[in-house]
Amino acid sequence: MRAVTWHGRRDVRVEDVPDPIIKEPTDAIIRVTSSGLCGSDLHLYEVMGPFLEPGDVLGHEPMGMVEEVGAAVSHISPGDRVVVPFNISCGDCHMCGTGLQSQCETTQGHEYGTGGSLFGYTKLYGQVPGGQAEYLRVPHADYGPIPVPDGPSDDRFVYLSDVLPTAWQAVEYAAVPDGGSLVVLGLGPIGDMACRVAQHRGVETVIGIDLVPERLSRAKARGVEVLDLSALGENEAIEAVRALTGGRGPDSVIDAVGMEAHGSPIAAAAHRATGLLPQKLGEWLMLRGGTDRLAALHLAIEIVRRGGTISLSGVYGGAADPLPMLRMFDKQIALRMGQANVRRWTDDILPLLTDADPLGVDEFATHRVPLAEAPQAYELFQHKSDGAVKVLFHP
Repeated sequence: MRAVTWHGRRDVRVEDVPDPIIKEPTDAIIRVTSSGLCGSDLHLYEVMGPFLEPGDVLGHEPMGMVEEVGAAVSHISPGDRVVVPFNISCGDCHMCGTGLQSQCETTQGHEYGTGGSLFGYTKLYGQVPGGQAEYLRVPHADYGPIPVPDGPSDDRFVYLSDVLPTAWQAVEYAAVPDGGSLVVLGLGPIGDMACRVAQHRGVETVIGIDLVPERLSRAKARGVEVLDLSALGENEAIEAVRALTGGRGPDSVIDAVGMEAHGSPIAAAAHRATGLLPQKLGEWLMLRGGTDRLAALHLAIEIVRRGGTISLSGVYGGAADPLPMLRMFDKQIALRMGQANVRRWTDDILPLLTDADPLGVDEFATHRVPLAEAPQAYELFQHKSDGAVKVLFHP
């Protein structure tokens, strides 16, 4: 089959790889019909090379048709249309039982002390071949895949794999009070969808901040108050937010940017240097001394009101990140974060996809491309060119 494979920093290729096969009774094989390119994939494209090996198959936002199931899989059958959550969880352990499927005790990365396995996402999270491919082996298919009804296109349901539950959890963790206000930092796929989810759930004041004109325009068109950080500068943006929130700042902030924020030149240089080191040394350094570009998180800490909440959905990976603990303690900030627990939220989200389209998912993708064009799509998305916000691959 054809699949998108990693070969180095900013080097992804579409190659022939072996077809997946059933290995365990709880496996399924899915013929992928739609698969997303995620902002988290850009971390692999740019930063996380020490934990990848040439030929690793990328992608963690797939859906498609069931081709084959193992003997222990009963809730899906060949011919069913399913979405595959990006986290691989068993559904039976203590963590899955408490709704923390991203911390699944069955699939945790014990070698590295990390949470549950993820599709297409490095040795830290199981090194499981991903879904930017023609076919996908799905471990724990007796629990993970979500059957979806006939009718709407795959490009509506594919967002259940990551974008929708990640945005939903970000808003849930933000804990915006009734009548409250929310700032979303970063209007890429997750930030944009978090604004839509917040509006749908009744948040009265939603403010989006970004640097990219097309992303600002997209959010503004849906009624979000937007601020252009490149035009205002950080201090002016903070003052503008306070002016929109009664002078004290928003009740909650979602950081949908993560480790590669603009405005962190020292950490950016460290990322590039780590990527040039021998693999084992790069792994050691990132696990013990790695730092992130923290500009977005520092901005969130400054913007949020005293006693407010910060929700982190942007991915961070640094082991030695310095945080302004005095400032955070003094402001009495509540902080929630983590990979989305996909299956926890899908029952809440699925009804929004089967009839009307209140979140605007039908037009959410800005680019739909053949899998063969994946290298160009990665470059396009990484440079935010041509208005790229969300790319879908069609194998």
